[in-house]
Amino acid sequence: MPWFTNRTGERLWYEDAGNGLPVILLHGWCMSSAVWKYQYGVPELPCRLLAPDLRGHGRSRGCSGDVDFNHCAADLVDLCEQLDLTGVVLVGWSMGAQVVLQAYGALEKRLAGLVLVSATPRFTAAADFSFGLLNSEAQGMKLKVQRHLQRALSGFHTRLFAEGELEAQSPVGEIAALLTGIPLPEMEAVLGGLDSLIAADMRCLLGDITVPVLIIHGDKDRICLPDASAFLNEKIHNSIRLTFAATGHVPFMTQHQQFNRELDGFIRSVCEQKS
Repeated sequence: MPWFTNRTGERLWYEDAGNGLPVILLHGWCMSSAVWKYQYGVPELPCRLLAPDLRGHGRSRGCSGDVDFNHCAADLVDLCEQLDLTGVVLVGWSMGAQVVLQAYGALEKRLAGLVLVSATPRFTAAADFSFGLLNSEAQGMKLKVQRHLQRALSGFHTRLFAEGELEAQSPVGEIAALLTGIPLPEMEAVLGGLDSLIAADMRCLLGDITVPVLIIHGDKDRICLPDASAFLNEKIHNSIRLTFAATGHVPFMTQHQQFNRELDGFIRSVCEQKS
């Protein structure tokens, strides 16, 4: 699989599979492109799937500069420009969704649609936004990773799922093994990503989005609260919100068949609108 070169000459990894409409999949905090295992090569997704490893994650190591939303968004822009991609559907999960929102303005002319998965415009709560985690909880996450990264991520992986959701999967243990097999990110990426999540407020960007948007959220999400996606749906014009029942933070894994059907339907509708 290939590498691309960003504007500062650094190489970043991306997966590239299939043909057709380009669909870029962006993973979340402390993950990698490997999380999209259940989307690669799926017959009902007749498109070109590209999944980069964000800087400091997966194989994209040793990048200079901060690991924040601005730099990650710039890398995404560089990928699209280097490959000269048009008619793109951007799919962002969790922190990846905020990278999508950050990059939207620079990529608008290249985009056909957005898919925001388990997303929020603001990770932490505020006086006028109650749909985020308490700042103390987010700061607690930071302390945990500073003390022992692997142990902290193990606890984080547990919170990705609704009660009993992971145990109901078949084959049992496959998703847990997938998560465990993801390489630990660089500590700069761990802390930089958390700092960005704690500080970022992207509510002001939502009204500028004009392309079709699909919003998918699990109704038992404990990381990005479900009401945050309702807020997105209210503020983004031309958006549709789907809620997956008894589902946590990773619907594209635990409910991948339903997720892929919805993604396929959205891609087809976007293609029809463009034709």
